[in-house]
Amino acid sequence: MGRVIRGLTAEQRKAERREQLLDAALDLIAANGYLGTSIEQICTTAYVGTKSFYEVFDGREDCYLALLQRTSERLQADMMAVAERAEGTERQAVPGIISAFAHALLDDPRVAKVTFGQAGGISLAVERQRRTNRRWAAGFLVKIWSRYDDPAAYSADADQRVRHSVAIGLVGGLFDLIADWLLDADLSAEDQVETLIEDLTCFYITVRRGLAS
Repeated sequence: MGRVIRGLTAEQRKAERREQLLDAALDLIAANGYLGTSIEQICTTAYVGTKSFYEVFDGREDCYLALLQRTSERLQADMMAVAERAEGTERQAVPGIISAFAHALLDDPRVAKVTFGQAGGISLAVERQRRTNRRWAAGFLVKIWSRYDDPAAYSADADQRVRHSVAIGLVGGLFDLIADWLLDADLSAEDQVETLIEDLTCFYITVRRGLAS
């Protein structure tokens, strides 16, 4: 097990350093961009040595991928919890789910900047992580739809493929609306966030109406 220092084992200390490095990367990448952030800056901000950095991550891209994964895991947990608490019809439940989704991304401006402002065009691995996140979101939507739709609508493989394709497009549209909004948005202006949530909800309802027709 190794030495226990400050009441922590070696593995626990490594996990703690990992979180420190990810927190520092979140701050720096949100402020300076991925290309404007170096490993040395991350280490200095986290008060972690470069040697310890490489004990946790293979490099800057690996650190950024871990940051995206941590962000998506927290968002997914939040969305699952909100969906489990949702009551009433789909029309009644969806505004609350979309509001939770928007606030989870926008309440901390760093999360929005790292998620939407940096990930494009970095590498195939980063793009694969982005697509993985969107596929999860699409699957999440299909599960929500299955609560409200006629079970017969999911009986054929073709029907399920159509729903998955529509869900992928819907997720992409929601993300693109947020990315476009972020270009000129004041994240501290609550009325702007609420207007965005209304637009996202309207877009969702329009797509769902088309799927049901």
